[in-house]
Amino acid sequence: MGSGIRAEIRVAADGTCPIVEASSNLGSPSYTIARGVTGGAPDRVNEEFMLESGGDPEASVELTEIFDYGAKTMYRFSRERGRGCPCETVELFDCPIIDLHARDGSLYLVFHATDMETLQETIVTLRNRYSAVDVRRLLRSEHDAPEDDLVLLDRSRLTERQREVLETANSMGYFEHPKGANAGEVADELGITTSTFSEHLAASQSKLMDAILDI
Repeated sequence: MGSGIRAEIRVAADGTCPIVEASSNLGSPSYTIARGVTGGAPDRVNEEFMLESGGDPEASVELTEIFDYGAKTMYRFSRERGRGCPCETVELFDCPIIDLHARDGSLYLVFHATDMETLQETIVTLRNRYSAVDVRRLLRSEHDAPEDDLVLLDRSRLTERQREVLETANSMGYFEHPKGANAGEVADELGITTSTFSEHLAASQSKLMDAILDI
């Protein structure tokens, strides 16, 4: 049995994702994103997503309201394939998206890579196409390990302060959807400024990215 890698990645979609556009314009995170090829037209894809009700989301494609759940509304749109969206970029490497949502102007994707080489190629391609790509979490499955999911990254690459920042942010729900705490709240808990927190977080993510890409 081989070992795979589960990746959770944030991508700044840079105007390539209508769902991110609609989510940002309405100020609502997205929920329950579904994608599928249009029947009889393999060069087109249908996408459905849910936003909080109470507004008129705008995007670069025509959105159709298809169901009202009360607190949330489901929308659908159709577009051509090959527009350079992050989902299609990941799927180029035979990695189907298993979870997907938009928040704060970014797209969050979860997928499984069959091996480290595939994961590295996927991340490099994403970084070449988009202005910001952050790896949120990586897990490796080992068939002969006592636990199914093992943390892949070597946390010794981080300084003690960087680990403290990440652990505090994680325990306060900073990386959750929706967020349990914002950057200012985590910074206050750590006794540092928001800008210092952002610097530590960026440095940590950069080191973890280097580890992933074997730099």
